[in-house]
Amino acid sequence: MAKKEHKSGKQNEAALGEVRLKIDKLDAQIQSLISDRARLAWAVRESKGQLNSAVDYYRPEREAQVLRAVRERNEGPISDAEMLRLFREIMSVCLAQQEPLKIAYLGPEGTFTQQAVNRHFGHSVQALGVTSIDDVFMQVETTEADFGVVPVENSSQGIVSHTLDRFVGSDLKICGEIEMAIHHNLLSQAKGLADIERVYSHQQSLSQCKTWIRQHLPSAECIAVSSNAEAARRVRQSSDAAAISSQSAADIYGVPVLFARIEDQPDNATRFLVIGRQLLTPSGDDKTSLLLAGDEGPGALYSLLSPLARHKLNMSRIESRPSSIARWTYMFFVDVEGHAESEPLKSALGEMLELSSLTRVLGSYPKAVSSRLANRKEEA
Repeated sequence: MAKKEHKSGKQNEAALGEVRLKIDKLDAQIQSLISDRARLAWAVRESKGQLNSAVDYYRPEREAQVLRAVRERNEGPISDAEMLRLFREIMSVCLAQQEPLKIAYLGPEGTFTQQAVNRHFGHSVQALGVTSIDDVFMQVETTEADFGVVPVENSSQGIVSHTLDRFVGSDLKICGEIEMAIHHNLLSQAKGLADIERVYSHQQSLSQCKTWIRQHLPSAECIAVSSNAEAARRVRQSSDAAAISSQSAADIYGVPVLFARIEDQPDNATRFLVIGRQLLTPSGDDKTSLLLAGDEGPGALYSLLSPLARHKLNMSRIESRPSSIARWTYMFFVDVEGHAESEPLKSALGEMLELSSLTRVLGSYPKAVSSRLANRKEEA
């Protein structure tokens, strides 16, 4: 019996050795193919001549097409979300061979906005954390950054109004969108809930966790700060305070997670916008954001939107914001499917411009490729 088991063990070890040899061979092939891809990316760059910086070579619409093809080809066992993440990193590395993209985001390090940067651009970029949404816009407007990433909407708390308002006086364009599941954690050096007297977080995060806080920390003082990462930084040396923040911030600032996923809505998600200086060409599956304003009066909004209905275009979102033109007047931010340079949206926009000189295309950009898939992976 012992001899049989010994023989079986040797056979298993031999079979395992063969599998490992195959893995080693595949690893070498994968590495060689990645190097070939990097060389081809460099050849594309050289074919465009001597341009100024990395942003001149970056084509978000082409990247979106590549990622859609990755998703269509994937047959498992690796999930779509993970396969997309791998290819995003490969493309990020190839683009950054000489100079990485510079991406401004609402910092400091460890915020959800930084996570959105990494999800959309990969990790081979120079991430520039700034202190406000205004600063993100300013970094891109002054060319200190190639692109910026800002939050625009949360699934439970609604629109980030300051982001929308900033577009009114800016020439920047929307170049992409990122949708990301948001999970909040209670970070603290305290041994238990009874020791916590103060809870720090961004105001929106406090609102997204208000039921949990009311049930578990009814006597704690809630203090709003500039970001969740700043909250984690504040409590890292305190034994009587807690922060509502991300796992990333917990790792960066060395604060233990006392309770995970304390958000009131389990499907809590935030939408971020990528802002840049140029309109993109069509990618084949796009969304367009518009700023609309017209004369006041009965049916004014209906008149502005009627060309979309006539051309059978799907409007996915509309938000109103106070106008600076006059008291009790409003502007409308509208998202519609399609690209501004492609029919039927091109014709509809022509009609809308005849109705109002204040109609403006804020951006036409690829729909988020990985949002649904990445969220499904995180919820698993």
